[in-house]
Amino acid sequence: MKPIALAILVALVAATPALAASEQDFTTAYAAAEKVEQQALAMQAAWTTTEKTLKAAKKAADAKDYDHATPLAHQAEALAKQSIRQAEEQKTAWRQAVVH
Repeated sequence: MKPIALAILVALVAATPALAASEQDFTTAYAAAEKVEQQALAMQAAWTTTEKTLKAAKKAADAKDYDHATPLAHQAEALAKQSIRQAEEQKTAWRQAVVH
């Protein structure tokens, strides 16, 4: 029983650093978020919450808090994607609201 418990403990300790977000994780997530945000801006569909979330992510990264910054960057990307989806949906949705 002891060798199994030791093996599990070693595996958990070895896996723990993988759970923490790194600077590279943040950089990748932030670049993806910025790319989608630029697409939203080009469509004139960007949300102000996306920009605020990107700024918060950058601020956290500047403080080397990548565990906080990386999820914020992912959230900003999701917001930008949703703003694009909304803009595309609204291109035709207005027709349904017009009284004939």
